[in-house]
Amino acid sequence: MANIKSALKRAKKATARALRNRSAKSTVKTSIKRLEEAVKAVNVDDAKLQLQKTIKVIDKAASKGILHKNNAANKKSRLTKLVNKIAG
Repeated sequence: MANIKSALKRAKKATARALRNRSAKSTVKTSIKRLEEAVKAVNVDDAKLQLQKTIKVIDKAASKGILHKNNAANKKSRLTKLVNKIAG
């Protein structure tokens, strides 16, 4: 453990940030799961609505640096393809 006051503060801040990032990643994963469930149920209207919500959550995470922008783009692309497949 750190002995210097500034190092202690840094460790505390890092812990808080890690917790915040974990929470945001969990929100993204939950949103994606809900979308995939809607697609599995072949509910087109619900899937399209959930896609909009999921894209918003992914964009927020990417803008805050929690997800890399390319990773966010890949996720959005994959999910959009999934919804378009059932929308016909």
